[in-house]
Amino acid sequence: MEDKMSQMESSIETIINIFHQYSVRLGHYDTLIQKEFKQLVQKELPNFLKKQKKNEAAINEIMEDLDTNVDKQLSFEEFIMLVARLTVASHEEMHNTAPPGQGHRHGPGYGKGSPDQGSHDLGSHGHGHGHSHGGHGHSHGGHGHSH
Repeated sequence: MEDKMSQMESSIETIINIFHQYSVRLGHYDTLIQKEFKQLVQKELPNFLKKQKKNEAAINEIMEDLDTNVDKQLSFEEFIMLVARLTVASHEEMHNTAPPGQGHRHGPGYGKGSPDQGSHDLGSHGHGHGHSHGGHGHSHGGHGHSH
């Protein structure tokens, strides 16, 4: 009998599954082409990328920045950099909007209706990182991603 997944483990699996809900639509089943990436941003990140979601040029710019091997599509490894950047930006926003007081406090992040949500510059952070693509496979018929 398998142990129940923790909230964090479930969240990680959700990110993987959402990526694949979009990646299987067009082109290669394990990458996001521009149209799939745009759909994902508009449907799955409407609060975190509030300003960018209606601006096709901004979405294209984000994709170009993430596409480190310049093949006009995003692998999961390239896409996850956006998730990491948005998570860091939302964490910073939670500290910026924290109520005054002592101790470690958080206010709303980008997903909770902060006044300036989605305006964080996600520009060229983290260029120059490499990717290892050997030794992993994905099952696209359901659950189960083996790495």
